[in-house]
Amino acid sequence: MDTSNGMNKERISIDEFSKIEVRVGTVRSAERVPETDKLLRLMVDFGEESGPRQIVSGIAAYVSESGPSALVGRQLAFVTNLEPRTIRGLESNGMLFAVGSDETFAFLSPDRDVPPGTSAH
Repeated sequence: MDTSNGMNKERISIDEFSKIEVRVGTVRSAERVPETDKLLRLMVDFGEESGPRQIVSGIAAYVSESGPSALVGRQLAFVTNLEPRTIRGLESNGMLFAVGSDETFAFLSPDRDVPPGTSAH
């Protein structure tokens, strides 16, 4: 495996990659998870009849200046077909898709509004 360009993940086939479902969701609410420094509880609209999904994400440090409410109304990219996972007693039904860390952290979002649940490809 060539790691000279800084990419050191094992290569996967296009069939494996096609299993990942990335969709745009509209954040309807965002709040800190009590007794944690990193976690936010997001309620995200993907246009599903069942209503918004709860997604727990370790992004609190990246919204500290403006607070979690700054995420409300934003359209962001999420992985939506992961198995649910319980984090601090809360079931998370997806994962925020973002890039970078520390000073380079950035959310991935469309450059214009799209319907909630729009698939990335």
